[in-house]
Amino acid sequence: MSLLETPDFLAASAFARPAAMPDAGVRKHAWNRTALVASPAALLLFALAACAAWTLSGAVVPWDSKNQFYPFFRFLSDSLQRGDFPLWNPYHFGGHPAIADPQSLIFTPSMVLLALLVPQASMQVFDGFILAHLLFGGFGVLGLFQRRGWHPAGAVLAATVFMLGGSASARLQHTGMIISYAYFPFALWALEAALERRSYAAGVAFGVLAALMALGRDQVAYLFCATLIFVVIGDLCRASAPLAWLRQRWLLLATMAAVGAMVMLVPVLLTLQFLGASNRPGISFGVALTGSLTPVNFMTMLVPNFFGSLDWNYDYWGPGYETTLEPNWTDRCINYLFIGTAPMLLVIWHGFAGGRLFSRAGRLFAILAIAATLYAVGRSTPLFALIFDHVPGVSLYRRPADATFLLNFALACGAGYLLHRYIAEGLPRVARGMPALVATLAVALVIAALVASGLSLSMSGGHLAASLVASSVAVAMAACLVLALALPRTYGQRGLAAMLVVVASMGELVWRNAASSLNSEPLAYYSVYQTMTATEAAGLAALRKDMDGRIEQGEWPRVEILGLGGPWQNASMVLGLENTLGYNPLRIADYERAVGPGENAGDPNLRHFPGTFRGYKCKLASLLGLEYLVLDRPLTKLPRHFPRPLATNVFAGDHMYVYRLGKPAPRAYFATQVKSVDSDSVLEAHSLPEFDRSHEALIDGASMAALSADVVRGDANPALDPHVAIAAHHNDTVVIEVDSDRPGVLVLHDLYYPGWEARVDGVQGTLLRANLLFRGVEVSSGHHIVEFSYHPLSLANLASAARSLLARNEE
Repeated sequence: MSLLETPDFLAASAFARPAAMPDAGVRKHAWNRTALVASPAALLLFALAACAAWTLSGAVVPWDSKNQFYPFFRFLSDSLQRGDFPLWNPYHFGGHPAIADPQSLIFTPSMVLLALLVPQASMQVFDGFILAHLLFGGFGVLGLFQRRGWHPAGAVLAATVFMLGGSASARLQHTGMIISYAYFPFALWALEAALERRSYAAGVAFGVLAALMALGRDQVAYLFCATLIFVVIGDLCRASAPLAWLRQRWLLLATMAAVGAMVMLVPVLLTLQFLGASNRPGISFGVALTGSLTPVNFMTMLVPNFFGSLDWNYDYWGPGYETTLEPNWTDRCINYLFIGTAPMLLVIWHGFAGGRLFSRAGRLFAILAIAATLYAVGRSTPLFALIFDHVPGVSLYRRPADATFLLNFALACGAGYLLHRYIAEGLPRVARGMPALVATLAVALVIAALVASGLSLSMSGGHLAASLVASSVAVAMAACLVLALALPRTYGQRGLAAMLVVVASMGELVWRNAASSLNSEPLAYYSVYQTMTATEAAGLAALRKDMDGRIEQGEWPRVEILGLGGPWQNASMVLGLENTLGYNPLRIADYERAVGPGENAGDPNLRHFPGTFRGYKCKLASLLGLEYLVLDRPLTKLPRHFPRPLATNVFAGDHMYVYRLGKPAPRAYFATQVKSVDSDSVLEAHSLPEFDRSHEALIDGASMAALSADVVRGDANPALDPHVAIAAHHNDTVVIEVDSDRPGVLVLHDLYYPGWEARVDGVQGTLLRANLLFRGVEVSSGHHIVEFSYHPLSLANLASAARSLLARNEE
């Protein structure tokens, strides 16, 4: 019997210390020099094959990857190349706190590095770099297996599924989640090493890695943070003397927490500050339920194309927002869970029916898989309500189905562990004893119920034949793999069979999951970022030529881009156009209430017109400096609820129309009279008070106390021809020259937001909230240089963010 087959080794806990494992000869035998080189080399070849699938098909990762994350990356890159740090984004929703947005990639070191090394990186380079993150995570999985002394074949299988199985492939578009997901294996590896060896070096590494993972500030990062906490608690509970374990490691745990907190503190504070001022400080329970995974979608684990998920005609008939009557925010990408026929066969046959996942070594992955499943199905179990109400942080996220990333990790490692067990021991024994029999029957019943509900759904939609064909292919592949695993008898034969399983799984995942209809679209769909169509180039040239004339006159016009489709929604970040709309689930709440932009500028039906913004010629539109409309249709063919202003046609082409609305209010002006208003009441009433925009300003009641008596009292006569000129305009700084014969308020029609400061002749003044949404500062008579600058990292702003957070928690 090989040392790898000894019961002591197979019973080793996932949390066990090295001393609890067999002697070093076992690991050296399993992970010799050849294995240490061949395993990562195999993963690298797998990653290159996957990249080739996109490259050879002329496709890129679509949707959010290109509509949201790529333009944010380009804004980051372009800003750094100009010598600016991208704290504030003027090209998005009238102005956006980029540094506080988790999706901006500013706190992702790898993306900052790419921005510095490859300025204006193409979409293909961007995709390749994101896939490199998955390869990085795959190397982390290899490390986890090597620490445990599990067979390299199992390690490569686990890493392969981690990289391109289930959500890792189907949701490549969600770039931030993919990056968070990629850090987890290394964070877990460092955590286990730190706890087992009581190593402060490993503890510091864990703190940094876990923080980098958590900086994604998405639900995937949140769930993996919870998993790491669970691992610590599990190690504590399994210790023979928990109090002694804690006494020996409390300082180490404190060090890990401190390191992680130091890395995370500032980004998290800024994000929480943004959430408090955003349109979605939390998610209601009902809304969260709509992002639940429907249990029948687990059929895609067994038969990947059972619901047409992979069809290029996009004829998906499984549960989702386009196929169900009840509210459902999931789609075919979120609902796709396929990890490969062989890994799933190992999990069902060897893991659950054979009971091997319930051994001490495999139990962690079984628990994580079950917990992730219960969380992901959300509305289908009463447990989610308890979690939502009582676990801090859960209510910040709208989609329990994001737990499928954790499920994918658990199944990947579980399948790799089971392949290791197969090599060492052979096939699991057929159900012997009541517990094993019950487990086998339970697995059979679950699969039978899943198949029955899946076939019923397909039949009701007239797709039974397609589902049966897809099922036949899956059954045939599974049968071949059963034979491949069942025939070998010796250790060497099982090793060869395992290699066959790994190669077959790699090929199947590239075939099914690389550059599939779930994660690829033709590069031409995103032409605005690379090679524009003739119409796009001509329309943009006409817009820029007309805008240049306005800029020469000292104006700073804004543009609204609406209806042109996904990539155009945030193209303004790349094109350098100050856009009043965009695509982002996070927006400044007061701007959303006053202007009504909605989340998706690709669909005109989602554009709202509140009472404060009744049309494109209203006062607030003028204050915003909105002078141009870029549409996918003529004004006359907009939806019925749209106002149709008189406008000058600047360009008309195939699905692209550019209009000039007329001269708006100046970006900056000087007011000698002020009116106090309650901005929140105005927003609730949806009615902007009357005021003379030539010399009056509306000042929020909270800002009035900062004004001097002379300015509050005002002057019945406007200032005599005050001079106001913007001398410099950058992302984070606006410099204005002002000259007036009397005191007043300089108003800049850029958005008011915490962290902005105003200095008059180098002396800091009080930033005022003016004209409902904008910035102002008091200026005395005479000539002055006024600078508005964004300082979100200042101690004053961070302290303010902390105070606001504490105040919200007390409420």
